[in-house]
Amino acid sequence: MLNVAAGDAVSLNRWRAVSLQPHCHKKKKKKKKKKHIDDLSVGKEPHCGGNMASPAGCEHYVRSCLLKAPCCGKLYVCRLCHDAEESHQMDRFKVKEVQCSECHTVQQAQQTCQQCHVQFGEYYCDICHLFDKDKKQYHCLPCGICRIGPREKYFHCGKCNLCLAKDLRGNHKCVENVSRQNCPVCMEDIHTSRIGAHVLPCGHLLHKYDSSILWCTRSSELQDQIVHVFLYIFPTCFDDMVRTGAYRCPLCMHSAWNMEDHWDQIDKDITQSPMPTEYQGATVKIICNDCQAHCTVPFHVLGMKCSECGSYNTAQDGGLIQEPPQQHSEQDTENDAVTDTEPEQQDQPQSPTAH
Repeated sequence: MLNVAAGDAVSLNRWRAVSLQPHCHKKKKKKKKKKHIDDLSVGKEPHCGGNMASPAGCEHYVRSCLLKAPCCGKLYVCRLCHDAEESHQMDRFKVKEVQCSECHTVQQAQQTCQQCHVQFGEYYCDICHLFDKDKKQYHCLPCGICRIGPREKYFHCGKCNLCLAKDLRGNHKCVENVSRQNCPVCMEDIHTSRIGAHVLPCGHLLHKYDSSILWCTRSSELQDQIVHVFLYIFPTCFDDMVRTGAYRCPLCMHSAWNMEDHWDQIDKDITQSPMPTEYQGATVKIICNDCQAHCTVPFHVLGMKCSECGSYNTAQDGGLIQEPPQQHSEQDTENDAVTDTEPEQQDQPQSPTAH
């Protein structure tokens, strides 16, 4: 329907005349489909992939070049764009050539274009062939990939085989090659993931964003709010686990954070909720998931508290253990017998009176 301006009588009458004539609408001309740049061949080079580069790069990285995939010869902004479109994965370490997004010159992988001298990225690693804006990245040789720094805030743990924050040096439980395991929540790779990893007290890892790297500037109240909304819309594995009420590591069942306040609350609930008489004094064997202790503790439906560390993160090992009935002594038995017979003598009926 035409959009007729109010008060425009000429346009209104013209619209009425046209609308009353049957089958008089002009057919819309079909627009010629413009060839997308992805469908064009670049000189004699193979055609580009599904995500064509721009001077701003892609959703993953800020760069001004395309990578020529060593596997299929196609041009993509990054390996992630390639892997999303193709049925195979790109080996970043085997990349030899790139194409400039400005002059389209295919050349050896380097930080600056040899033809137009445009910079492909503020940061460039000639091992990973990573082009991106400056995020204080550094290449860790033991890890074999680039990490977001700065380098001086991290150290490489040889046993965990992972870069960790310096405040965790000597303050974490080492698990050998822990980052080579997949995330136990999403079953995706952790070592090469662009999402950070959260170290649980047990030493295992879960995907979790580090809010400090979401901003290049210092934190502010507005930025903290935006980060909070971002993490709410795009929750990570750790956030999803917390939302579902789970508080234990999916692998070893150890508590995922300090639960002392929660244990104190359970203590108060148990005090206010005594068990029925038939269950009072009942005990049960348990295994503590936090300290691995085996102990026998009082049974309660709200939880069984470990007698070693005070944790309620425990598992029942076997059924209830009821206290055996108390055995009375012979003297107590005789006294009970006398007590039982006395009322019978007192309650004997008198002999009937003769009529």
